[in-house]
Amino acid sequence: MSATSKKVAIIGGGITGLAAAHCLQSALNQQELSLDYDVFEASDQFGGKIQTFTENGFVIERGPDSYLARKTSMTSLAEAVGLADDLIYNETGQAFILKGRKLEPIPKGAVMGIPTKFGPFVESKLLSPLGKARVLADYFLPKTTSEDEDVSAGYFFRKRLGNEAVDYLIEPLLSGIYAGDMNRLSLKATFPQFQQLEKSHRSLMKGTKINQEKAKVKLADQQGKKKGNFLTFRHGLESFVSAIVSHLPAEKLHVNRPLTSIVKKKDGYQLTFENGRKLDYDNVIVTTPPHQTGQLLQGYKEFDYLREMELSTTATVALAYRKEDVSNPFDGTGFVVSKKNDVSITACTWTDKKWPHTTPEGYTLLRCYVGRYGDSEIVHRSDGDIVKSVLADLELVMNMKAEPLFFKVTRWHEAMPQYQVGHPYKIEKLKEDLHKKFSGLYVAGAAIAGVGLPDCIDQGEAAVKDILLKYH
Repeated sequence: MSATSKKVAIIGGGITGLAAAHCLQSALNQQELSLDYDVFEASDQFGGKIQTFTENGFVIERGPDSYLARKTSMTSLAEAVGLADDLIYNETGQAFILKGRKLEPIPKGAVMGIPTKFGPFVESKLLSPLGKARVLADYFLPKTTSEDEDVSAGYFFRKRLGNEAVDYLIEPLLSGIYAGDMNRLSLKATFPQFQQLEKSHRSLMKGTKINQEKAKVKLADQQGKKKGNFLTFRHGLESFVSAIVSHLPAEKLHVNRPLTSIVKKKDGYQLTFENGRKLDYDNVIVTTPPHQTGQLLQGYKEFDYLREMELSTTATVALAYRKEDVSNPFDGTGFVVSKKNDVSITACTWTDKKWPHTTPEGYTLLRCYVGRYGDSEIVHRSDGDIVKSVLADLELVMNMKAEPLFFKVTRWHEAMPQYQVGHPYKIEKLKEDLHKKFSGLYVAGAAIAGVGLPDCIDQGEAAVKDILLKYH
């Protein structure tokens, strides 16, 4: 690169930062550009929350385990780094909700908890007759929100479907995505599709049913077994991280390089590192978690929201068994738990059934989740205490005949951003401030516009594309 090259710093080597780096490197490979870049990661490895543990044929994800297949940016990136043949769809099957001391099947035809088939819904034991009648009122109720209004997801669904449906059907399925409290989560930021359904069809049930019928028409010409909605990699998500890293020049990648501040200068930004070193860049893409981002930009009030953002603390608990040591009479992929239950776990995936490639023949792998927003005390206990509590909960519905062969507890302290009511407008204001006052500075990642892996990839790539437009 020439001495006049514009310099880009990418802060954070999680999936957002790596996607940005790959997008920029691809542009440099395709054409001569006066651009140079560096990726700075505070820890000793890339990937952020993507961490895969492998042992004796087991493939255990400690963080995210897959992504929504319909969000294609991750598939496109996988193809670009040579992993298209490693992509695997999940096995489909019955999912359950733990209500009281019993696992009840989610009614056939329900989409994210919204019933679309009358028969299975009426026969379900999840709701009382009165609760079911209240759900059916959705067909006749007027609209709950206006187009530009943001309300909590809990408020919206309680208005449309009633308290019982929220407590025992909707909340267990939806709040787990954000490990959050539906009565505080922003509808517009988390589940805007339901607000759009209400706008276009008024009734959620009617709109969901129509959408399902359209989807069936699209799939009518496809033969064979139904594909799942999620994708992952044969050798774990960390193999995806390694593949991206292998496509980037080693001299651009810097680990163990924590920053202490980012300061706006007349023509760009000055980065100060923990070791005291200072470097200047024309453009900076910050992909760190919200509190870290706010701290790096501590001199500017425009980033107050990131510093104040609520985060939830959770843990994943993987348990490996010989197949004969677990009596699991249920034919399905796992269950979620109503908050009304007095148990520690919030969900359990029967991983060997949902993702058969993760588990050697003759073994069973369970992946449980504990902790949620406002209720994370269990995460701070010892591994042994957490596992003991999880096993006691599992014994309610499954017979564990022996101790696990091994277990892996992974804690995620303040890891999941909570998109609370007003989040979309606060992020919109932040983006306006960046555009007007901080030219060349980009803030991206799970705290901004989507917690899924493809959402993060989209944001990293969008920041780079904006930079490329400036220099064409």
